[in-house]
Amino acid sequence: VNPADAPIITLALHSSALSPYQINEFAETRLAQRISQLSGVGLVTIGGQQRSSVRIQVNPQLIGSYGLNFDDIRTIVESANTNQAKGTFDGDRLSYTIESNDQLSTSEEFANLIIAYKNGNPLRLKDVGQVINDAENTKQAAWMNDKKAIILYVQKQPGSNIIQVAERVKGLLKKIEPTIPKNLEINIISDRTTTIRSSVEEAQFELLLAILLVVAVNYFFLRKVSFTIIPSVVIPLSLIGTLGAMYLMGFSLNNLTIMALVIATGFVVDDAIVMIENISRFIEMGYSAFDAALKGSSQIAFTIISLTISLIAVMIPLLFMGEVIGRLFKEFALTLSVCILI
Repeated sequence: VNPADAPIITLALHSSALSPYQINEFAETRLAQRISQLSGVGLVTIGGQQRSSVRIQVNPQLIGSYGLNFDDIRTIVESANTNQAKGTFDGDRLSYTIESNDQLSTSEEFANLIIAYKNGNPLRLKDVGQVINDAENTKQAAWMNDKKAIILYVQKQPGSNIIQVAERVKGLLKKIEPTIPKNLEINIISDRTTTIRSSVEEAQFELLLAILLVVAVNYFFLRKVSFTIIPSVVIPLSLIGTLGAMYLMGFSLNNLTIMALVIATGFVVDDAIVMIENISRFIEMGYSAFDAALKGSSQIAFTIISLTISLIAVMIPLLFMGEVIGRLFKEFALTLSVCILI
């Protein structure tokens, strides 16, 4: 099961005044079509459909007494309900076709359909059975709490931003609110973006807290503001560069990518702390800041490069994992690797 196929937002339409068929017609012909035209919407599915239909229930014994059977009734109904041209006017140059839509559509029209003549009197369909308005499929229905409703399931297109698509759907509902029939209520009964927003906000807070803790620990051990500023600058630069790379790769800011940024923050600061500590050692030996930076960085550059490559190598197996888990951890691995590289 692909989690991306789950509906991002679910709507329920119900009314105490309108019939289920009227609600279904509004949902199917107006609302669902408008939603499906929004950017990022992949599919709109209707649950509990209640399409109006006419159900004919004839008495087999009664029609048998008139010398009719089910096939006769079916043939008569189909022939009486055929939409075809009534005739033509032919001229010298033009020909006109006469058309009239006289198809039967209501239970009353079907009930008065003449199926035969007996003793000079018309025998109508209502004389041999019942003709009622009913749902096309009586074995499906949907409820919101204890109210019968029509449900709309909205799915997003692959690669589209779930929060942006949900906001477009909500914006459309507000836009068409004046045109919605009276006594028809549209409720959002499920919105996946609520939990997604909450989890992303929590992950963002954890990222900010991690950065602050790293800076505080650096100052506690290095005891110099100048040495603390360097890793404090390295962290946001690495994160900004990683966000740019994520944008180019088409990655979104989700729980996994934010978690990769949190973990990468510690790795990035590790290299910076080791480099600063080695440079400060040369400064204490009497070298100038410039010479100490050259000697200190050249002395451990190979070690830091080896450490960075080894960390990235650990991520390589994650890139070849299959199925849904593989696609999820691919973003995690690439985000973490890019941040460490930068």
